[in-house]
Amino acid sequence: MSLSIELTAPNGLKYTQPTGLWINNEWRKAKSGEKITSINPSDESEITIVEAGGPEDVDDAVAAARAAFKDSAWRDMSPTDRGNLMIKFSQLIEQHAETLAAIETWDNGKPYSVALSEDLQEVIGTIKYYGGYADKVHGQVIDTGSAKFAYTIREPIGVCGQIIPWNYPLAMAAWKLGPALACGNTVVLKPAEQTPLSILYLANLIKEAGFPPGVINIVNGYGRSAGAAIAQHLGIDKIAFTGSTATGREIMKMAAVNMKNITLETGGKSPLLVFDDADLEQAVKWSHIGIMSNQGQICTATSRILVQEGVYDKFIAQFKEHLKTTSIVGDPFKEDTFQGPQVTKAQYDRVLGYIETGKSEGATLLAGGEPFKDVNGKGFFIAPTVFTNVKDSMKIYREEVFGPFVVIASFKTEDEAIERANDTTYGLGSALFTRDITKAHKLARRIEAGMVWINSSNDSDFRIPFGGVKMSGIGRELGEAGLEAYSQKKAVHVNLGTWL
Repeated sequence: MSLSIELTAPNGLKYTQPTGLWINNEWRKAKSGEKITSINPSDESEITIVEAGGPEDVDDAVAAARAAFKDSAWRDMSPTDRGNLMIKFSQLIEQHAETLAAIETWDNGKPYSVALSEDLQEVIGTIKYYGGYADKVHGQVIDTGSAKFAYTIREPIGVCGQIIPWNYPLAMAAWKLGPALACGNTVVLKPAEQTPLSILYLANLIKEAGFPPGVINIVNGYGRSAGAAIAQHLGIDKIAFTGSTATGREIMKMAAVNMKNITLETGGKSPLLVFDDADLEQAVKWSHIGIMSNQGQICTATSRILVQEGVYDKFIAQFKEHLKTTSIVGDPFKEDTFQGPQVTKAQYDRVLGYIETGKSEGATLLAGGEPFKDVNGKGFFIAPTVFTNVKDSMKIYREEVFGPFVVIASFKTEDEAIERANDTTYGLGSALFTRDITKAHKLARRIEAGMVWINSSNDSDFRIPFGGVKMSGIGRELGEAGLEAYSQKKAVHVNLGTWL
């Protein structure tokens, strides 16, 4: 059986798509015998079928990763050489950027222009950034007096299991691979079963870059099988997961089997506050980007907009008008498309379900609220949906929808805005719009979230820590904080004096 297939993407690009499991720098069939059918969300057609690994395949990947972690080819490689490998990897990704972007768009549904100019640039930049950090992960000498020499060593954790979501497949893989490799760990990575194709293509570049066998292993498979096997595997020392809060809870329980080091980035229902003194034009533009980009499938999406009474009506009118002219729904390979389809039929149905809930709860439907069928009558497209006059007790206000779906409510005072912004089990992102910089900094400290954007929304940079509080996760990714998540400190005490 061949473990690759020749495909032609909708934009005419011809390429070879791997369909197997990547273990020990080799393509393999899954011992599980299971398969994954990858569906094009734009027209509901089958793209291809790939192998789906199970527990036995995870065992093989972990064994390869463990052997690589102990092998001198990786263990004793100088940090500078390891960093150079990563930089070469980033250069190869750059050379294949158009292919990777086309696969991402085809498999995921996001606009090609976004996949190429934003997502792939972030992937390249993240790997390169951590490649540069590889020889700068070090400990320190701690002065405790003349009778003792004490120092710390920053060491890799070991074999890291990484479970990737479907909304940003390549970018989320880069966020996790970058710091793990820079610190000298080895990896078993599981792509989301909904979007495995771009990461499988990436696997061939791993070997071409020169990584030793077993350093990076990719086991595509179902969460209930391969994902669960990774989370509870005794041979895995760390688990990093991005996805829903419900799944994050289960990962955390399974990881307890050997008290794995964990990093969890889970759900959100991020607030965006617009004050009377805000630049309203900017607030409208950023509010739109904050919820409607990537089809609303962003964990940090600012999906709760709270607007001060004095500008509420004006904001609503401008937001609705901006939506009409900017949220162009259509073929993700077309240049002017802003919004593609939801990633799967299940996600499409989930969003439509919340629309019906919003109507039944008595919120006012300002825009959208229905499937979008103008793209050949097929695909998982949903019209950008806006509900106003939303009460805080409503399900659509409190629960994460993960689609092009936003709720808007009004507030009177700063204290009320902060109280309502914090009235959630989540705490990932948040945004506020005001021309008063003193007020902005004061309120940023009061918002219960891992990130605050002042006069913008969903800003992200691989140099800056990313993560949440409360039920939005544990730990941080990106920046120097990302290195801390993949290394551990060893203290060494040297006695320079006489015994007692």
